[in-house]
This record gives sequence, C-alpha cells and structure tokens, in this order.
Amino acid sequence: MNEAVATDSKPLIELSGVTKTYGKGTAAMQALRGVDLHIESGEFVAVMGPSGSGKSTSMNILGCLDTPTVGSYRFMGVEVGTLSRDQRALLRRQYLGFVFQGFNLLNRTTALENVELPLVYRGEPIAVRHRKAREALASVGLAGWEDHTPGELSGGQQQRVAIARAIVTQPAVLFADEPTGSLDTTRSREIMEILTKLNQEQGITVVMVTHEADMAIYARRTIHFRDGLVMQEHDTEEHAAGNGGVQ
Repeated sequence: MNEAVATDSKPLIELSGVTKTYGKGTAAMQALRGVDLHIESGEFVAVMGPSGSGKSTSMNILGCLDTPTVGSYRFMGVEVGTLSRDQRALLRRQYLGFVFQGFNLLNRTTALENVELPLVYRGEPIAVRHRKAREALASVGLAGWEDHTPGELSGGQQQRVAIARAIVTQPAVLFADEPTGSLDTTRSREIMEILTKLNQEQGITVVMVTHEADMAIYARRTIHFRDGLVMQEHDTEEHAAGNGGVQ
C-alpha cells in the first residue's frame, strides 16, 4: 500500500460496476448486480436494506474480506483488485477498523488487553500498546475500566471496548456492522453518540450497516440497497426533515 496516496480529487472509497456472484451454473447467485458507490474521507454513511439486498456483501468487499467477481474497488486511489492477499491483509491492518453486533471480545482477557490486540499484531512495544489502549478506552468513556473482563461489563460497555479496539490503530475508516443490534435504546444512543464524536472530532470515516432507521439518522448520508443494487442515496438530515422525522 505504499502507492496508496489519497488525493483531494478522488473519493476515499469507490466501487464501479461491482458484481459479486457466488456459485456456478444453475446454482449461481448474484449478490451484487453492478454497484456504483463512492464515499468521501470524513463522511458518516449509513447503509440500509432488507436481508439479501447486498449490503453485507458490499461491506465485506469494502473491508477487503471479499473481492468482486466483476468491477473495480479503489481505496485511496489504489485498485484493491490488483493487491495480493497479503497486501489486502496489510491494508486492513493499517487503514481499517471493524465493530460488530456481537462485540467479538476475548472473554478471559481484560478490556486493556482486548484493545491492545491490533497493536500486538503490529509488533508495537508493550509501553506503546498500554498507552495507546488506555487513550482509546478513555476516548469511549471507559477510563478506569481497563482491568475489567467482558463478563464484568454491560453490553454497552463491551461495545465501547470493541470500538476502542477498532480505533486504537487510528484507522482511516471504521466499518460498523449493526453496532447497536444487541443493545437497548439508551445504550444504542450512547454508542451512536460515540461514533458521531469519533467522526466529527477525529475525522474517522464511518460506514455503518443498520436496519434501524432511528440509528441511521445519526449518519450524514444514507444508502439503500435492494436486490443487489443501490436503489437510493440521500442526505439523512434533509430526508428526515422532509418527511417530518423518521417514521
């Protein structure tokens, strides 16, 4: 990714004519059918759509967890399809952070140790890992909770640890897959406020899959998938205001 130098004229993320087909012959299933999509640096984008619409497949491609069958995916101006498997893994490690509905924390390790994991993979010294992990936990409101294991934390606190782990490497993009799906309304709003703060104050681009309209309104732009295509894009605030709020 040494050649991946962003320019002001290019989107951070760009899909062009992306098709994804699983299986062959009569068993082939087309999950994406020619998707065009761009996301600028610093955006907060919500991705919505029913099951089977293609939104999860698109997120997997954007997160370098899968590759298009046809079409182009450019990240910071670099064609991801030309990268080797190891180069895509390096791209994920250096530029991307991930948050999931199920938290995906290691149960027998402390919050601090969970957050340090990406830094361990990078080979960072212990002192640097401790400092950066503590800073990340503090940024999500968990200063003082470093020595607690996931079993000693609420669901909302566990998701905060997961977010801290995702941002400890200072990624360019944070992919959040149903980050509030396991939480009650109050905790969900707290998580969305954290994501909004990270986007606005740290400049992290946030791409969030959600089925909850009241969570999507925190994003600046909403993209709707259906039947493997992008069917609609709109500025979230203008859309909500124009319809008297989210129904």
